[in-house]
Amino acid sequence: MDFLDVVKNRHSIRSFKKDQEIPESILNQILETGIRAPSAGNQQAWDFILITKHEIKKQLVKAALDQDFIAEAPIVIVVCANQMRSAAVYGKRGKELYSIQDTAAAIMTMLLTITALGYGACWVGAFHEDLVRSILKIPEESGIRPVAILPLGIPKEIPRPTPRIPLKELVHHEIW
Repeated sequence: MDFLDVVKNRHSIRSFKKDQEIPESILNQILETGIRAPSAGNQQAWDFILITKHEIKKQLVKAALDQDFIAEAPIVIVVCANQMRSAAVYGKRGKELYSIQDTAAAIMTMLLTITALGYGACWVGAFHEDLVRSILKIPEESGIRPVAILPLGIPKEIPRPTPRIPLKELVHHEIW
């Protein structure tokens, strides 16, 4: 599968095959590509929390507005922005913007890797941040901010592609 096919075949997977573990070698490949994403000043302002315990996944379901598929996945990766790592170099802009951008780049890189390896995931951004912080015991003063929950597994089914806004409506030349 070439790169364009990987991009076109990436879908938000919300249904996973049961009892299908993710080999550690696969998980390491996914994480390794995540840390190779671009970041402001190469600060790599991200951290990853890996969850395999069903009871913690169920708590994350509640924090994520009852998105039950999170608990179906064999592993969940919570991607966090390390705001202090970025702020150390870039101050307020690093804390509030660059760390989030860096994390988004890592997430997208991992999602493409997940697709290329034949697995599936969903970028879950709808959750109560303070509740996720509490469940995962992230200290408030740490500067670590949960940005996304990525349930990961073997897709039970591949959804149909979602429609896209045509390029001609989104691309502007020189000025708006």
